[in-house]
Amino acid sequence: MQSHWETNFDVANNIVSNIASNAAVNGAIADSAEPKLRLSQGQLNLLESCPRKFQHIYLEQLGSPSTPEQQAHQSWGSRFHLLMQQRELGLPIDAIMAEDAQMQHCVSTLLAAVPEIVGLATPSDATWRQSEHRRTCSVQGYPITVIYDLVMLEEQQARILDWKTYPRPPQQNWLAHNWQTRLYPFVLAETSAYLPEQISLTYWFVQAQDDPTKAPLPQSLTFPYSSTWHEQTRQELTQLLQQLTDWLEQYQQGEPFPQVNVAIERCDDCQFSGRCQRHSSDLEVAPVADWLVNLDRIDEVML
Repeated sequence: MQSHWETNFDVANNIVSNIASNAAVNGAIADSAEPKLRLSQGQLNLLESCPRKFQHIYLEQLGSPSTPEQQAHQSWGSRFHLLMQQRELGLPIDAIMAEDAQMQHCVSTLLAAVPEIVGLATPSDATWRQSEHRRTCSVQGYPITVIYDLVMLEEQQARILDWKTYPRPPQQNWLAHNWQTRLYPFVLAETSAYLPEQISLTYWFVQAQDDPTKAPLPQSLTFPYSSTWHEQTRQELTQLLQQLTDWLEQYQQGEPFPQVNVAIERCDDCQFSGRCQRHSSDLEVAPVADWLVNLDRIDEVML
């Protein structure tokens, strides 16, 4: 029978092996003679939502300035993620939080709601955890990269925690279909020895109350992973990336990416509606309403 120390040592070795395996994947991708586009959940969401918009933003590097409100929200979200990472690293954050009462409230209530973050409810001494943990796997030759706000790896389970600085969506199905929810556990399962059933993804919405007269309180939403979901994600990802390969080949020959059906009514709120000749006759400049791109930019912060 193994001692407690020996069990912890074996678990630590498994975790280190998983990290080394993922590093090897990153190195193989970097050494590729003709590396393909490096993709994240943000690009996949946009590609699935509107291929033509993907072309404009990621291939042609086009865009429009964010509104002051969007810039303020992005800045606040980036600072929140930075504070959570600094806290995980053991760096002092009280002085920084004292400058922003809303930030202080959101961080304090989140830490109170999730004892695991503070380390008060760690299941065992063998838990390995890291903030802003980056992983990459290759699918159809495309490097797929994820960045976990906090990952906690134990012998029999792996938990991914993600901080959201916008209110919780009213419909869970919308978030379940988002590529972040599908991709984060998928990549962990592909780059580690964990079974899909041992993996979970939990979103924490730190400003879950959208009523300005009340203080926000954190709310969570957990998605347990499964083998069935893993294979479904693999099929959907493979199909989408095959489409991307075909569209890229056609794009090199002068054919643009496909447009969405105008009947879906997404175009009037898109900053590229004029370029795509899809805006209303009385709309000279389309308002910027880029939820997918802006939200992804806030929550997947590279530090």
